[in-house]
This record gives sequence, C-alpha cells and structure tokens, in this order.
Amino acid sequence: MQLAAANKSFFLDEAAAAEAVQMCLPMITNAMDSGRVGESGFLYLVVMDPRKTPADSSFDEAILHEYSVGDRSKWDADYRAFAVAKAKVAWKYGMDAHQVQELKPWLLEQGDTVLWGSVVVDGITVAASGAHPWFDEAFAGAVAMCLKALAKRGAARAREQGLFLDAR
Repeated sequence: MQLAAANKSFFLDEAAAAEAVQMCLPMITNAMDSGRVGESGFLYLVVMDPRKTPADSSFDEAILHEYSVGDRSKWDADYRAFAVAKAKVAWKYGMDAHQVQELKPWLLEQGDTVLWGSVVVDGITVAASGAHPWFDEAFAGAVAMCLKALAKRGAARAREQGLFLDAR
C-alpha cells in the first residue's frame, strides 16, 4: 500500500469525511428539527484535511469536505462563512476555537472570528455553524470522532490484509 500523494492522509480522504458526516446526520437532523439546539434549523459543516497545515498549504487547499443541512435558499445568515471562519481559527492554531478565544486570546489576529463551534481532535479539525455554539462544537466533535474511527478501521483492515504503508 502506498500513499497516493505527498502530504495527503491515506485513511482520511474526502470520501471518509463524507461518510463521517453521513454517520452523524441522524443525530444532527433530529436535533435541528426539534429546535433544541438552535432556532435556525440550518447547519453547515467544514472538515479539514488532517495532513494539511498552515506551514504547507493554504486554508482553502486544506478544506477536505463541506456539507449543508437544510435548504440554503432559506438561510437567514451565511452559515458557511461562519463555519469556515471557525474552521480557520481551529486549523490555524491547532485547538478548538473556544479554547483559543477563552484560554489564549493573545493568539487571535485581526480578522479571526470570535465565534466558536469548531474542534481539533488529535489533529482532525471540524467546524459547524447554525446551532448554539456549544451544539456546533458537539456536532463538529461527533464528526471528528467518526473520522478518527474510520481511519482506525482503515488501518486495521490494512493490517489484516498484511498491507503496510510504503516509506517511499
């Protein structure tokens, strides 16, 4: 087994990100439909490529997957822009946006958002926007944990098949 391209995660690609989102959608849509997590009824998710960092790629190049919940034509705000801004803070600083804003505000630069609802779980960055920030954070965290599980599943299958990552 060989890595397809330099600086790309072998086990966490766009298909895995889409699968992780799909795994979480029943929880997300149920919560959104109930109104328990926010009034908008919409949610936008941004998943970053865990192998792309601010040192070796632009933010836009590092976006792995995006997903919208709800009819975008009825949005009352630009939830994509909010989710992207949250993802950018978490990706740039390597920690949840809330942690940056509450525990290390001196890291913030002009133009960084002060909204929160993004997570970094073992280098996997996911942001959400559309619910209350604590639920945005929970939904982003659920997607990140599913991504982590999918990567572990991929690695386990590779080991079972006797395949190893080629160092070339």
